[in-house]
Amino acid sequence: KAVEDALTKILSPGRNINILQEVEASRREGEPYSIVFIGCNGVGKSTNLAKVAFWLMQHGMKVMIAACDTFRSGAVEQLRTHTQRLGVELFEKGYEKDPANVAREALKKAKENGCDVLLVDTAGRMQDNEPLMRALSKLINMNNPNLTLFVGEALVGNEAVDQLTKFNSRLIELSPQDPPHRIDGIVLTKFDT
Repeated sequence: KAVEDALTKILSPGRNINILQEVEASRREGEPYSIVFIGCNGVGKSTNLAKVAFWLMQHGMKVMIAACDTFRSGAVEQLRTHTQRLGVELFEKGYEKDPANVAREALKKAKENGCDVLLVDTAGRMQDNEPLMRALSKLINMNNPNLTLFVGEALVGNEAVDQLTKFNSRLIELSPQDPPHRIDGIVLTKFDT
């Protein structure tokens, strides 16, 4: 019963989100719609970000992807492969850069290039890693994304609830804004295994 109550609370939307309508509204304002993908290591953030890019492109959106995982070896190259296959622009500044600043520069570039959507890939992190959660909060608070999506694995069961709850709690606690930044949606991966 406790798990059911927790999932109901977590999965009940705080707002209804129609991404295509929201992108259109941002487009009319001349601003790119930004989506940040967050989650633990190895859950499929980059791969699912590419799938979302493909879906947006199928709906006539011009997409740019920002490589804000500036720590994991091979992260930029993985996104480069995805963007080349998709035919979308990759914004990257290499490794060992401040992800929040890279995202800010990417937003400016997306606007300059007339992109409808900026998809921001972030480094995986465990929900209890305080320095990395602070860095993630900085990226979100500095850039005010339109949507923050938590990417989690279907395979981990109840651990996914703990991950999601702790990610969301830390974002709320570290947000200087009122209302605070929080997770807006969930992408569940690896259903097919």
